[in-house]
Amino acid sequence: MISKLSNDTFLRALRRQPTDYTPIWLMRQAGRYLPEYQATRADAGSFLDLAQNPDFATEVTLQPLERFPLDAAILFSDILTIPDAMGLGLSFEAGEGPRFAHPVRTEADVARLAVPSIETSLCYVTDAVSQIRRALVDSAGNQRVPLIGFSGSPWTLACYMVEGGGSADFRTIKSMLYGRPDLLHRILDINAQAVSAYLNAQIEAGAQAVMIFDSWGGALADGAFQSFSLSYIKKVIQGLKRKHEGEQIPVIAFTKGGGLWLDELADSGADAIGVDWTVNLGKAREQVGGRVALQGNLDPNALFAPPEAVRAQARAALDAYGNHPGHVFNLGHGINQFTPIDSVAALVDEVHRYSRGMRR
Repeated sequence: MISKLSNDTFLRALRRQPTDYTPIWLMRQAGRYLPEYQATRADAGSFLDLAQNPDFATEVTLQPLERFPLDAAILFSDILTIPDAMGLGLSFEAGEGPRFAHPVRTEADVARLAVPSIETSLCYVTDAVSQIRRALVDSAGNQRVPLIGFSGSPWTLACYMVEGGGSADFRTIKSMLYGRPDLLHRILDINAQAVSAYLNAQIEAGAQAVMIFDSWGGALADGAFQSFSLSYIKKVIQGLKRKHEGEQIPVIAFTKGGGLWLDELADSGADAIGVDWTVNLGKAREQVGGRVALQGNLDPNALFAPPEAVRAQARAALDAYGNHPGHVFNLGHGINQFTPIDSVAALVDEVHRYSRGMRR
């Protein structure tokens, strides 16, 4: 599956190499804010049918690249594929988000957990990765941009598994954390094994970088974060295949609300750390030094401002990081489904335009 990359700016930035401009991609860039996504989802019939069909997943992954000159594609999937493959009964209710029919809460529930077979239970994801890689190759035989694979972190997956869905206060899993930490550590250990195997399968199928989404790490207290999230992120990274087909595979770790632990995340083994909008990029760069690249970090709600205000916010973030290697521009979290498309176009254009000027 080796093909020359027409645009490798994203990968070079993750390796902290000089680039002609700051690359940009957006978390949830293939999603509900695009009318073409809505049309494809309607054709699929449901979100799960969309995510579990490699043809639909490929179509949706490519849609934002047809609109915007983004510097990376990211696999269209969901972070809950692993617990679904464990037999927890995933469903999506309109207006309510994901639900598990069989949450993991008792000793018996935990005892039944096992690392799922990627080859049998999650082959639709690896098939999609391979298909997307092929679809990214142009008529000249060159790949347009790199492809990112991803997974939820062990802790974030556990939150959904124990709560049975989304949660405002994480009361159920935190009760387990403080009352039966042994059970939670067992869940997290299984999850870490599964995430490593899952990401390795994506790498073997063609992912050229992988990202660990620790969406709920910021819900933990200091001390608990290190024990119940960071330590398992490190286990995942230690288990990853970091080289494939002669190429290094960069790893991005993103803990939403993780600015307090930036130093520790930088020592996790990841090549890049994603930061949310509460972090000052300049101070973060000085703090991590040359250890890792940084990804981020515009507030997604800034995209509801007029395009000129969006451009100003983009320039402010780029100025905060400064003219240094190792920055991938992104939002501080996923793009909102109601985001105006014109604002996204203005953002991508301004990041490229202004950062080229900074390099000169």
